[in-house]
Amino acid sequence: MRKNPQIVVIGGGTGTFVVLSGLKKYFSNLTAIVSMADSGGCNRMIRDELGLLPTSDIRQCFVALASGSSETERIMRDLFIYRFTKGNGLTGMTFGNLFMAALSGILGSQKKAIEKTGQVLRINGKVVPVTLDDADLVAKYENGEITKGEHYIDEPPSKHNSKLAITDLWLEPKAKANKDALDEIKKADLIIMGPGDLYTSVLANCLVKNIPSAIKKSKAKLVYVVNLMTKYGQTYGYSAQNHLSEFKKYTGRWPDFALINSKKISPQIEKKYWRQEKSAPVKDDLENKNYTVIRKDFLSSIVYKKNKADILKRSLIRHNSQKLAKAIVSLLK
Repeated sequence: MRKNPQIVVIGGGTGTFVVLSGLKKYFSNLTAIVSMADSGGCNRMIRDELGLLPTSDIRQCFVALASGSSETERIMRDLFIYRFTKGNGLTGMTFGNLFMAALSGILGSQKKAIEKTGQVLRINGKVVPVTLDDADLVAKYENGEITKGEHYIDEPPSKHNSKLAITDLWLEPKAKANKDALDEIKKADLIIMGPGDLYTSVLANCLVKNIPSAIKKSKAKLVYVVNLMTKYGQTYGYSAQNHLSEFKKYTGRWPDFALINSKKISPQIEKKYWRQEKSAPVKDDLENKNYTVIRKDFLSSIVYKKNKADILKRSLIRHNSQKLAKAIVSLLK
């Protein structure tokens, strides 16, 4: 392994934010490749009214990789995560998303706006959209039902039976890979996928043309971080092995390492998850056959509270970024 290895994190949402937040203290060659399938919350307006690619996951990666500890740099990070709590059309919107939308108008290119935002925040790494094409995520369930739109897959309407398994996933229209994303995968020494919603955050990236083949051909070690909880509507009743089997189906290869939390989640949190979301801890049924299993306490002690202006569902518990980072660093040794 090189002295300064190239680390690529593929995903989106809070899971990618957690991984990047920990790794930036150890590595300078960090690249986040981000899903462009998001269609909920702020992104609905960004896509439908402004005609831009979704920026919420990009924004989270920027905040995770932002460097510096001066007052100005702290204020910039706070600005990018600030969510408006009042104002017709503004409630729920984040400053960071509006900033990137405005910069896209100024520069005449969203790609240039993303690159310039990284410079403004002085990020320790790169943030790269997996595709520059506008496409919707589509899921087919075991009863033949089809749902279009990442938001409706992530948070299905009440009439949908959310216990149904997803049997197929694709993009409409088809999307081609961003060349920059392919280049980063090719150069990678280590590729990390997960944690995050299995279909809408992690595997959505693998529906983009040439991304699965790039991952499969890569000489990089591949790491998959198993989710803490199942996701009602996506992975209801899924064990860890179910997650890994779907991972193999869409990436074309098993991971070299599977990281899974070994610390028991408190009964109070379990009950709250089940009561609010019909979610349960992911059962560890992994075996050291196709990959090496790393079992450790990866659980954060923080129970997160959602911003009142945020209309999307958010996880109550998350992985601890430092615990994850230390485990990943040890794999490179």
